[in-house]
Amino acid sequence: MPKNSNTPGHSRLTKLNKLTKQHKIALAGVATLGAAALAFSAVPSDAGTITSDAATSTKVAYSSEPIKGVKASVTDQLAGASVKTEAIQAKADAKAKAAKAKADAAAKKKAAAEAAAKKKAEAARKAKKAASRSSERVRIQPVAATTYANNLNGWINHALAIMKQKGIPGSYNGLYKNIMRESSGNPSAVNGWDVNAVNGTPSIGLLQVIQPTFNAYHVSGTSTNIYDPVANITAAANYAADRYGSIDNVNSAY
Repeated sequence: MPKNSNTPGHSRLTKLNKLTKQHKIALAGVATLGAAALAFSAVPSDAGTITSDAATSTKVAYSSEPIKGVKASVTDQLAGASVKTEAIQAKADAKAKAAKAKADAAAKKKAAAEAAAKKKAEAARKAKKAASRSSERVRIQPVAATTYANNLNGWINHALAIMKQKGIPGSYNGLYKNIMRESSGNPSAVNGWDVNAVNGTPSIGLLQVIQPTFNAYHVSGTSTNIYDPVANITAAANYAADRYGSIDNVNSAY
């Protein structure tokens, strides 16, 4: 006979089964909590401190060696970096010092060269100024002109000075003896009786020179007047030098 699900016994059994399942879950939770509580109560009152200290101590002991190694490595790296930095700085300082010394030497050399050039230029300027002053003095100072007496002695000396400049040979005595023989020292003397006079060209002046000869041997810088004493002497001496080698070689009419 099938069981009636609506019977009182069946209903109580179903409810019991449901209750039992819920109770099992609850009891399991209570058991777990009870076990935890029991375990907690079994630990000494200072266990929390001991556990904390032990854990902390264990952790420090475990990690102390690696930390020391890292610290040493970092220190070594910093020390090495510091040494490298100092070496680089020292090298840079040495390079800068060498560059400065080179620049100072170049500046000193340039200054010395400029000073030498300035000194040389100053010396040249002073020399030029001195030369200019000397030249100025020469220009300013009047050249004393040689004066000759207006007589036979003066005429001969004046003629000799011009003959020397022109390279015409002759001496004072050679001129004097020929003048005295030809005209007795008279610059206006004229020969009107010799062959030259007959031909229309009389001998004139101190050394009795005819006009064509005077014109041909006239010395530049002297008068073109045949009667001028100095012009007459120099022209005659020039002619005698050309024909006889020198007025000194003339001892008669020429």
